[in-house]
Amino acid sequence: MSTTATACPECDGRLHSEGTETVCGECGLVVAEDELDRGPEWRSFADDDADPERCGAPLTRSRHDRGLSTEIGRSTRLTGRKRRRVARMRTQHKRASVGTKTERNQVYSFTEIRRLVSALELGEPVREQACALFESAQDADLLRGRSLEGFAAAAVYAVCRVNEIARTIEEIAARAKADADELRVAYDALNRDLGLPTGPIDPREYLARFASNLGLPDEIEAAAREHAERASDEGLTVGRNPSGVAAACLYAAARERGHGLTQAEAADAADVTPVTLRSTYQDLVDR
Repeated sequence: MSTTATACPECDGRLHSEGTETVCGECGLVVAEDELDRGPEWRSFADDDADPERCGAPLTRSRHDRGLSTEIGRSTRLTGRKRRRVARMRTQHKRASVGTKTERNQVYSFTEIRRLVSALELGEPVREQACALFESAQDADLLRGRSLEGFAAAAVYAVCRVNEIARTIEEIAARAKADADELRVAYDALNRDLGLPTGPIDPREYLARFASNLGLPDEIEAAAREHAERASDEGLTVGRNPSGVAAACLYAAARERGHGLTQAEAADAADVTPVTLRSTYQDLVDR
């Protein structure tokens, strides 16, 4: 409710706004009426009257309808015939909200992407980009003959690669409904046909997570970061698994400081073989 300085034409009383009407506070005369209610549709719990917030959730790419469709809720107050009728209405409403096979595939795949992003603790931006990438792959007809689960996992992995987020195929496949081979096939299709701006991941992106999983102190992580930087400058990371390089740098730093870290433990944290770690570690020592 906002008070105006205009006086009432009948009694010179003060006018104030109530919804769409301008009313005199003294005699109750409706002086003007605006058909548009410019206030918020839902109640605002803020103490001030200048809250511009309006109702409705924001649009999202992680749902096939951008989050614009409505839902029939559930009520415990309904009983008997009315409750059964509302249940039938809810079922028919859900069926009508997904009209085509393309939309059904999106509903299933977007649900898998949201679950996978939550399990990997990647955040909302990755979820939105992964759903948009899956939709682009669907528009390019890349899903024919391939699994939806594989493309959902590949979309998440591709977004991680584009944004230089350190996640390996094995880490994503361990939490996805698709296996590593399905993920690789789908990712190759995305990378080849959509031209993703992906590049090699810096091994230093893995160091903090691997060091935390192995329980290594900060000074070993800092020394491993120096090893990784030197390996990158000398070209030791070219053609190598970046997670394996990170594990080798951690092992080298731990061995220099007398920390009891074995090659098997470091390799297991990076999900590589001890042979891969040993090869990179030997090159670090030789250089």
